[in-house]
Amino acid sequence: MTRLSDLFSLKGRVALVTGGSGFLAAAIGEALVELGARVVLTDRDERLGLLRCDQLNEHAGSAVTSFIAADLLDESSTRELVKETAAREGRLDILIHNAAYTGATGVAGWGVPFDQQTVEAWDQGLRVNLTSAFILAQEAAPLLAANPGSAILFVGSIYGVLAPQFSLYEGTSMANPAAYNASKAGLIQLGRYLATALAPTRVNCICPGGIERGQPEEFVSRYSSRTPLARMAREDDFKGAVAFLCSSASAYVTGQTLMVDGGWSSW
Repeated sequence: MTRLSDLFSLKGRVALVTGGSGFLAAAIGEALVELGARVVLTDRDERLGLLRCDQLNEHAGSAVTSFIAADLLDESSTRELVKETAAREGRLDILIHNAAYTGATGVAGWGVPFDQQTVEAWDQGLRVNLTSAFILAQEAAPLLAANPGSAILFVGSIYGVLAPQFSLYEGTSMANPAAYNASKAGLIQLGRYLATALAPTRVNCICPGGIERGQPEEFVSRYSSRTPLARMAREDDFKGAVAFLCSSASAYVTGQTLMVDGGWSSW
């Protein structure tokens, strides 16, 4: 029997993580480097991306993280990202699509009431949240296929599975755009499709619940009261799920959606 420490080891593997300057990317990056992987972060914001790299390298105690600036709204930039990763690292074993337009993304016609949401914002949201995942997977597929144990992980959302409860947002400036929900639902189904199309590369999805990041007190209270574990998520809550689905600990798991939501979806 293989030891658990060996099943979870990512030593010698290379991971590409989109949305690399974000808070969730920090937790994803920590999980990967702690297990021995080399990590390439990508985002449009080079300054924040490089800062995140420095933090992860300090966490790992060695220079195992690098950054590539890319714009997921642009197909050529998205494809070049994968090519540059392979040229820099010599391989690619893990692709994690974490980038997303969220309810807080400051795009006109996005985080507003439904009757004010625009087609332009809808198109941009789907491009980043869903279409870029298709492009990345298509470009990365040959690289992943060359390495046994390769994996793709999509970061979905509870709102790719469930409808939002708009009463949570009453009296706040927070929003839940239609395109966010639709794109995350599409991402989950894309993951199922790719699990069969790209096998034996494994493809899975995690669906985070709401993460507490300084939201209005009334929202946090409402959300927590609706959650069986009686709190919003913290970034650390996702490290274990990432470690499991990106490593050989889940070698016989593909096409699955793991809800990491404190029980929100169990009602």
